[in-house]
Amino acid sequence: MQIFKFGGASVKDAAGVRNVAKILENVGYANTLIVISAMGKTTNALEVVVNSYFKEQEKLAESIQVIKDFHYHIIRELFTDENHPVYWKVDGLFAELTSFLERNKSPKHSFVYDQVIGFGELISTTIISQFLNDNGIKNTWIDVRNLVKTDSNYRDASIDWEETQSNIRTHINKSLLNITQGFLGSDANFFTTTLGREGSDYTAAIFAYCLDAESVTIWKDVPGVLNADPRYFEHTELLHKIPYKEAIELAFYGASVIHPKTLQPLQQKEIPLYVRSFVNPTAEGSAVCNVPELEPKVPCFILKKDQILLSLSSRDFSFIVEEGISYIFKSLHKAQMKVSVIQNSAISFSVCVDNKFDTLAELLEKLEERFKVSVTEKVTLYTIRHATQTAIQAVETGKTVLLKQVAADTVQIVVA
Repeated sequence: MQIFKFGGASVKDAAGVRNVAKILENVGYANTLIVISAMGKTTNALEVVVNSYFKEQEKLAESIQVIKDFHYHIIRELFTDENHPVYWKVDGLFAELTSFLERNKSPKHSFVYDQVIGFGELISTTIISQFLNDNGIKNTWIDVRNLVKTDSNYRDASIDWEETQSNIRTHINKSLLNITQGFLGSDANFFTTTLGREGSDYTAAIFAYCLDAESVTIWKDVPGVLNADPRYFEHTELLHKIPYKEAIELAFYGASVIHPKTLQPLQQKEIPLYVRSFVNPTAEGSAVCNVPELEPKVPCFILKKDQILLSLSSRDFSFIVEEGISYIFKSLHKAQMKVSVIQNSAISFSVCVDNKFDTLAELLEKLEERFKVSVTEKVTLYTIRHATQTAIQAVETGKTVLLKQVAADTVQIVVA
């Protein structure tokens, strides 16, 4: 069995949906499960809905209507019959969204976030499944929340692997074309959970692991895995073959093409991951697989913008040792701060973090109880794998280096 994953960019409009059908016809879809993300920037639009719900109730109806208009425009292009069942199916999902927001009693942002955000994937897969069925590509629509079970850590849920594997193996018919949602799961109370942004790749890996799939293919708007993001770097190179360990390192440091959690379950069963272009589906793309080293072996650049650099020092000039470092990391964990790089000396400690959940004020209040804290916001972190001196100079030229850390295979540089 093979797993295909189509992200939001691949289904951002009616032309994208038609292109998915063409790809399936050209490359084949026997014994295939397809994981699909929300269409275009729908997840961002649903985040606006969540924000309106908590902070600007007067804009809530308008923010939902924007998403409705976007999807109904696509539906009208794909389905000429205004009485087509897809209309009432999508109407039903929007009614369910509105109903939740009207009756919800929970004040917890992360819980509400997950219940709202999940409608992007539910709507997109409903439209695409219906379009494919109408065009001779028969498929079964599956609600992933019935299969992928998680804890209740909303916005970044952990998988219950035993129950999830049992569900998937029991309910997936490998002989059929199955279509399901990425990014989503459900907890013990059947509330929607999410696996973290870009979690659709992870969903594909979960199904591949549980079904002992032959391969996973992620269809992107790039030729494959490049050695740098072409939006920020010139003269990028396509990486043809990537060892699992190397891909995990790249993902860990923030390479956006592959989700950090995606690779480990695939590596355990040596399931190859292909990254191919939905613009040019016959091109070879990249393969993450069981090879000895990167092909070609060139410097790989990873860029993280809008990071925060925290510099801590002891108030009494005492050493920052095990007990103090433990306090710092407990505080970071409680604030759900994602740590990108750390550097410490006897009396100072610096850490570059991603303020993903907007908890900086809470973290600073905690840290300032024991340390002097200096904050530099909106810094940029460059990570270079297999760095050369030329590559390092290219990053540093014209920038103010705030922190630099050099290891055998990896160089990290924080710049203002």
